[in-house]
Amino acid sequence: EIGVRLVGSEMCIRDRFSTINEKKLSRRERMDDLKQLKLVKNIYIVMSLLFCVLGIFLMARPKSSVKMLCVLMGIMLILYGAIKISGYFTRDAFCLAFQFDLAFGILLMAVGVILIARKNFAVDLIFSVFGILILADALFKIQMSVDAKRFGLALWWQILLIALVTGVIGVLVFIRPFEAAAMMMVLVGFSILLEGILNLWVGILTIKIIKSRL
Repeated sequence: EIGVRLVGSEMCIRDRFSTINEKKLSRRERMDDLKQLKLVKNIYIVMSLLFCVLGIFLMARPKSSVKMLCVLMGIMLILYGAIKISGYFTRDAFCLAFQFDLAFGILLMAVGVILIARKNFAVDLIFSVFGILILADALFKIQMSVDAKRFGLALWWQILLIALVTGVIGVLVFIRPFEAAAMMMVLVGFSILLEGILNLWVGILTIKIIKSRL
């Protein structure tokens, strides 16, 4: 038998009903669930690494064009949103990790399309948009860390700590404390780097795929 489970905030409510659910699923269906969840996890981790790379790039080259940043972030948000929507439609429907991903994924994709299609207009709003999105995701991760503590995940506090720092940086990006564009690009790059680290840590620590005996 193969059981697919998540820990931390990703702990499935289905654990209470595992016996009933497993009887309803065939062995082949459980195998498909396992493969689908592994695929979502791997893509999630890859996207997190790409966010880290983009953040480092912006910090290293703060004089990069804001329009170029709009296009890059637009592409990243569209991909990230698609991953979240895919996660929502996995069979792992009772997991808390996916309950907001349909709405949030659609929002991310919509913002990504706007950043690419209206980059001239988006230049003036890009820092505010980034700040709000980063703060919102940090708040979700703070809630996730609290759930992770309740479910017994030993390293829940690491998620909480990174989420708190990310949230603070998100607020700073939103209020734009620096007038110089280069300084703001460094701050945005740092926030994107933290966002990547946060999501990477969440993916590694909270998504656990347990194979039990067939």
